[in-house]
Amino acid sequence: MQFSFPDGNAVRINCPDSDALLRQVRDNLSANRGFALATINVDHLQRLAEEATFRQAYARQDLVCADGNPIVWLSRIAGKPVSLAPGSDLVLPLAQEAAAQGLPVGLIGSNDASLELAAKAMRARVPGLQVALTHAPGFPFDPTGPEGAEIIEKIRASGARLCFLALGAPRQEIFAIRARDALGNVGFASIGAGLDFLSGHQKRAPKWARQVKMEWMWRMLSNPKRLAARYAKGFTILPGHAAAAWRQRQARPRG
Repeated sequence: MQFSFPDGNAVRINCPDSDALLRQVRDNLSANRGFALATINVDHLQRLAEEATFRQAYARQDLVCADGNPIVWLSRIAGKPVSLAPGSDLVLPLAQEAAAQGLPVGLIGSNDASLELAAKAMRARVPGLQVALTHAPGFPFDPTGPEGAEIIEKIRASGARLCFLALGAPRQEIFAIRARDALGNVGFASIGAGLDFLSGHQKRAPKWARQVKMEWMWRMLSNPKRLAARYAKGFTILPGHAAAAWRQRQARPRG
């Protein structure tokens, strides 16, 4: 499925499920080939419509999967169904791919305390995992500024080959492209709150809420001041995207 914008930029979901994504990551790591991975959701769609720099960075992501049930529903309307692959669920499987090849990882974002706990949790759950670097940028972090260049050099010196970015959108997706291009052989996975969930600094929705497709509601009620307006704004764009998805379906060749 593809999301197109008036300026010509387009974002295509090219990983239909977690298995396909992990196979591609495995191939890239073994081939010493850098990449940028993004997990698209409704909040991203809303921001993409408003921020040109975000659109440009997202259009250059190598791997894109669906992080959110509305994205899955839109893909079905378009006749190009994909499965849910939340960034939070990908952290440990991606770490396992790196560990299986003996490649170190880096953790970038959040804060020092959360990163330390996340690294500990990841080592405990992924045998043989090497965490070569943890770094919490200053706030506000400018992915295009001097600190971004410093982090790239720290990654280079550490030998990390897969970096988890918990910088929040759009900073993580913009930094992923800059760092991928600078380093060449390092993969960057933008996973949002995934590290904070592992460290316990944020609490993820319980399994029952995820099973009934209501994780967004659980999150909003947990932090209404921060998330209510964001979700409300995001849902206002869904009718337009549903119509665009239907046009994609109608444009497919018959037979």
